[in-house]
Amino acid sequence: MNKIYYLSSCNTCTRIINELNLPEGFQLQDIKTEPITEEQIAQMRALTDSYESLFSKRARLYNELGLKEKSLTEDDYKNYILEHYTFLKRPVILYNDSIFIGNSKKTVEAAKLAIHE
Repeated sequence: MNKIYYLSSCNTCTRIINELNLPEGFQLQDIKTEPITEEQIAQMRALTDSYESLFSKRARLYNELGLKEKSLTEDDYKNYILEHYTFLKRPVILYNDSIFIGNSKKTVEAAKLAIHE
């Protein structure tokens, strides 16, 4: 499945999606209007090493809830992501059996290479 989980109000996500020059068949899911399901996050988790790698520590709520001071478990990361969309590190790009998480230059370049090989 080729899919991108993103936030339509995020300029960085929009820029990256445009930059990727996506071939037909990619699904886009705006996580604000169509929240992530348990099944979807389990799919993402199966392609990466932890829920923590899918979790954004840049989210405003991360600081507001004082999560930095807490010792979070894998279940905590998963539940926070399911509870509020801002906790998902964006965008998450699923391509074939690969996952690309976040907006670092390195990640975006790797996704581009994989998609356009």
